[in-house]
This record gives sequence, structure tokens and C-alpha cells, in this order.
Amino acid sequence: MNANITKQVVGPLGWVVGIQGALGLAGGLFGDGPWGFLHKLADVPPVGYLALLVLGAVPAVWAETGKKQRQQAS
Repeated sequence: MNANITKQVVGPLGWVVGIQGALGLAGGLFGDGPWGFLHKLADVPPVGYLALLVLGAVPAVWAETGKKQRQQAS
């Protein structure tokens, strides 16, 4: 599969996963329960939300750096 297409698919998925992790973690710390959509599907512990935040941020950053490199090459 083309690397550019892979980054275009994996990047947005990483953003969604990372945002759900951030919302769940922030809701648990600052609210009365997790925020976002994921807590409606599964009971995730706070450490799980932290892991989702990190695991979502890695592909999102990877895709964004690839996007900047392609723009600089043009």
C-alpha cells in the first residue's frame, strides 16, 4: 500500500483514538466520569484512557510529520 495513503488513513484514526483517550482521562480527573463516546461502549479504567491517548497520538504525529515533509518537498 502506498505510504501516503496509509498516513492519510492512520492519521485521522489516531486523532480519534487520542481524543477519546484525552476526553476519558480528563472527565475522570476533572468531572464526575469519563467524557466522550468510548465510555458508552466499554468500561475503561483511567490507565486505559491514558494508554489510548498515547497510542492515538503516535500515529497522528507520524502522519502529521509526513504531511509536513510532503509539503516541504513540493
